[in-house]
Amino acid sequence: MSISSFALQTNFNVKNAMASSAATDIMQMRKAAIRESLSSFECDEHRLEKVLKINGVHYINDSKSTNVNASYYTLESVKGTTVWIAGGVDRGNDFETLLPLVNEKVKAIICIGENNDRIIETFGNVVDFMIESESIEEAVKIAYRLTEEGDTVVLSPACASYDRFQDFEERGNRFKEAVRNL
Repeated sequence: MSISSFALQTNFNVKNAMASSAATDIMQMRKAAIRESLSSFECDEHRLEKVLKINGVHYINDSKSTNVNASYYTLESVKGTTVWIAGGVDRGNDFETLLPLVNEKVKAIICIGENNDRIIETFGNVVDFMIESESIEEAVKIAYRLTEEGDTVVLSPACASYDRFQDFEERGNRFKEAVRNL
């Protein structure tokens, strides 16, 4: 099966598909069933969830990325120049592992949450624009003003949400609502 026919074509989803296919092959499942599953699979809500495309800018809700590793795979998968909305409760994250991706893809970082110091310290000299935002709604409005056609705005916090939100679902839902209200 060609990767181009996968429903989810990000690097980590291709790896997941390969592992799943190997497991289902061992279980002797029909190859047609495997192909159908891989071509129609949909992301979970709040995990690389496509929200809207406005003026040629893609808005992606990845609120479930509550650690650096998850945000790494998110940033790796995003196409085009990115405005990254990040932050929340820092649980001792090592943001430096994201430096190569941020340097390559991210033109602006909008920090939300209470623990932004380490994000600012790590990426302040890497991106052209960095700002702290008081709310997710304000962050979305700032991102809207910073983007141009072909860009992507991604909420991938790399941090826990419980400083300002009940959970990552509330954070993601508020992001989606703010995007829809642009």
